[in-house]
Amino acid sequence: MQHAGLSVFTTCPPYRGSEPESYMRQIRDVSRWSDEAGCEGILVYTDNGALDPWLVSQIIIENTKALMPLVAVQPVYAHPYTIAKAVSTLSYLHGRRLCLNMVAGGFKNDLAALDDQTPHDRRYDRLVEYTTVIQKLLSSAAPVNFEGEFYRVQQLVLKPVLRREFSPLITVSGSSAEGLAAAHSLGAIPVIYPEPAERCDVHRQAGSGFGIRVGIIARDREDIAWEVAHQRFPPDRGGQMLHEMAMKVSDSVWHRQLSDLAQHTAPASSNYWLVPFQHYKTFCPYLVGTYAQVALEVARYVSAGCKLIILDVPESEEELIHVSRALSQASRQAAA
Repeated sequence: MQHAGLSVFTTCPPYRGSEPESYMRQIRDVSRWSDEAGCEGILVYTDNGALDPWLVSQIIIENTKALMPLVAVQPVYAHPYTIAKAVSTLSYLHGRRLCLNMVAGGFKNDLAALDDQTPHDRRYDRLVEYTTVIQKLLSSAAPVNFEGEFYRVQQLVLKPVLRREFSPLITVSGSSAEGLAAAHSLGAIPVIYPEPAERCDVHRQAGSGFGIRVGIIARDREDIAWEVAHQRFPPDRGGQMLHEMAMKVSDSVWHRQLSDLAQHTAPASSNYWLVPFQHYKTFCPYLVGTYAQVALEVARYVSAGCKLIILDVPESEEELIHVSRALSQASRQAAA
């Protein structure tokens, strides 16, 4: 599903304590829907409460024909050699390109449990070194030498050698100035949790383009789209309390930005909707409305430099058909 240069990824269902059979079925279903809809890839989360993203990616690969896992990678979980080895091994075994979503932080309690006391801004310095080692290992058959503040390797050789056409797309959170700088330093795509399209800062995202994380609910009539939205994400006081707790243990800039924005955005005053985020149902804003309304919003992001959209977890196979209609219109509008 590529629309006028806009690459479309979906998101793998997060683990929420369900039974193994049920969760495996969710992974297979969402992966298959995404693959058959023509999406290029699928984001796979990582944190202390998630399943291992590489083992989840193995399931995705085995149940799809071309879908690329976009695996979230946190430096405190593994040495960069381990990540490079996982990429080259899975690509070698399955003839599939993998992508890397480089994560600098997360929930403070998760990091504290691992005795990682690195300050927020310094975590991006570490992430640049970490990713650089991975890139060097994946891009050359020659031994790699690297000496930095956080990582050092000498005459390190990666086998199997990664084929050039499988070189991974790399994304980095670009919500903070440090994240944006890290993405530019690495030649990676900065991904943001966007503000409403009319407020998207073109100049801040200038350069090689950027990605956005959003959910989309589009129908031929606006009232039907909102009816679907409210049925899918009804008010939930318990969810609001979980969101408030999460805010206390997260130092992610994007989390704070969306929370601040939600306080100044009417629930249904536009096609930009933050209620699912406020009720801890998902981690991104939603665009809700007719195909044409959603298309206009997406086209504005594309005009500002967006080249990658990572959709929220699709509710159903049919939902991706509706999304595709909106994105097709967005491509035409952006081209015009």
